[in-house]
Formats: sequence, C-alpha cells, structure tokens
Amino acid sequence: MNTGILYIVATPIGNLKDITFRAVETLQMVDLIVCEDTRNSRKLLEHYEIKTPTMSFYQNIRKGGSTKPVPKLDLIVQELKNGKNVALITDAGTPGISDPGNQLVASAVENDIVIVPIPGASTVGAMISVAGIDLTQFVFLGFPPHKKGRETFFKKVVASEMPVMYFESPHRVIKNLELLKSLSEACLPMRQEKKVILGRELTKMFEEIVRGNSQEILEYFEKNKDKIRGEFVVIVY
Repeated sequence: MNTGILYIVATPIGNLKDITFRAVETLQMVDLIVCEDTRNSRKLLEHYEIKTPTMSFYQNIRKGGSTKPVPKLDLIVQELKNGKNVALITDAGTPGISDPGNQLVASAVENDIVIVPIPGASTVGAMISVAGIDLTQFVFLGFPPHKKGRETFFKKVVASEMPVMYFESPHRVIKNLELLKSLSEACLPMRQEKKVILGRELTKMFEEIVRGNSQEILEYFEKNKDKIRGEFVVIVY
C-alpha cells in the first residue's frame, strides 16, 4: 500500500478571507485534518463548508518550558502509513512556528512520507511586510519563557546586533515591556537605544502597529489598557 501525503496548510491569522484557494481545496480533499485545537478550527471549517473529519493535535508544555511527547503523534503517522492523506493546520497561520508541527514533520520524514507545504498567511511575514526596517537578517525567538529564563531571554534580545522578533501574550506584555525597558536602559550609553515595533490583532478589525522606544511603547499601553488583548508580535532593533 502506498503511504498518504502530509499537507502542511497555512490558515488565516485573523481575517477568515486570508486563505488561499489551494488551501481550501486541500482541506476538502484530504481524509483527515489535524488541528492544534478543533474548537478553534471549527469556525474556519464551517465558514468554508469543509466537512472533513478532524483530530486535535496539541503540544504539552512542562514547567520550565520543555515539551512532553505530543499526544496522537504515532496515531497520525500510522494513518499516513495506511494511505490516508492528512492536512495539518494550527489555530492561526503557518504550522511549525511555536507549535508541534515540526515534530509531526520530523516523524513523517523518518517514515519516508511525502510532505507538501500549502503556503499562506504568517504572522511573521505580515509583520516583516509593515516593519519598514532592514530585515534582510533577523532573529526569531518565539514566545518568551513565563518565568525561568525570562531575564536571559530579554538580555539576548537587547544584546543582539540583528533585529529580534518574538511573540507575546496579552497577559505578560506589560511586564515584559518593563523588563525590556530596564535592560535597554542598563546598556546605555554603551549601545544605541533600542526601538520597538509592536503589532497587535494583525488582520483583524482592531489591527494596530505601534512604533517607538521601549519607554514610549510601555506608556502607550499603560494609558490604553483596553488595547491589551489578542496576540502581539514584537520587533526590537
């Protein structure tokens, strides 16, 4: 029996219209859609009348930031080996960035399964397109650690000679902006003051790009606490 194909499908990061014809076609054609969270994916699938069966596929995070084995990984690989075509999607954007997609792809590679990317929306790409700075080279660091390693993370951000991009949650954005400001000030006047570009609610109704130094960004959100919602994308340069 021939093995199935694993499709890595990009989905919208906010606006449901930001999906390709090819992505919709693929999600309708496959035998199974593997979702980061089926509840979050339901809105998209119902919008495009996609009836394909779904399965949840999420990443467990241990205390301290390490990851446990991903549930259902072996089951999905077995489905592929049995000839089923499978599409992987995440809650938003392109799989493989700060989600367990890379582990599934690695297992598929080990089992000689064909992997096909279906490109589309990406928070990283969207932010780069509106940054207006030279991002020929940059560092992407995902989400900062919750506690252990948090200060080390931001020291790395401040010390980098290349622009640094990372994701941030609304629950920690103020606290981490305060730490970024403190560490940036500690480096002055040895280093040039760091500037920040922060995007929130990208592609959604209340999309906003805020620019300034860490102090200005912090003051803006302290005065506009009603805007501390949704996922943030931050570039420090």
